[in-house]
Amino acid sequence: MAAILIVEDEIPIADLIELQIKLAGHTAEVLHRGDTVMDCVLGKRPDIILLDVMLPGRDGFSIMQDIRPLGIPVIFLTAKERLEDRVTGLKLGADDYIMKPFAAVELTARIEAVLRRCRKCAEIFQLGDIEVRQEEHIVLRGGENVELTAREFDLLRILIENKNLALTRDKLLELVWGFDYMGETRTVDVHIQRLRKKLGLEENIKTVFKYGYRLDVPR
Repeated sequence: MAAILIVEDEIPIADLIELQIKLAGHTAEVLHRGDTVMDCVLGKRPDIILLDVMLPGRDGFSIMQDIRPLGIPVIFLTAKERLEDRVTGLKLGADDYIMKPFAAVELTARIEAVLRRCRKCAEIFQLGDIEVRQEEHIVLRGGENVELTAREFDLLRILIENKNLALTRDKLLELVWGFDYMGETRTVDVHIQRLRKKLGLEENIKTVFKYGYRLDVPR
């Protein structure tokens, strides 16, 4: 679980982001003005900041200059489409840059990717008697090693990173098998069944009717 600061002046967007973050198992705090950010950052030291560029009080690019020395990862959220703006944000030290509008699954995946790179997330995931050590590529069930194929492990990792969020079969194919995979979505079903059987996660890996799958984890 990570503490995430959301800085977004459009309240409906901020509320939606906050909901998705909490569904993913993180905590969230929301600010709507740029001139209130640094007091919060210095006082609470969040694990990651989702920072809009165009804010009342102070813009995101200006705020980034003060955040950078602190070493806190930042993902810019913006409607600015110009390449120059994206380059500016990354040159200022942002870890990622997401264009609005964006899908909830994309936001969650990018947050998890940044947190992994910055080693802010726990490296060990536990669910019941299942323990997943991502850095060591080890999965234990009741203390006993479970042999997973590379694809099965990657699929499990994606489900963990997007826990409590429904992923379509097509999105799972894209994230696990890659953009250029030419096979059918049936491949996802087969691998899901194998994970359920090997790990005893029949009650946790839910089928979302006519959509895909979701890993349910108690909050």
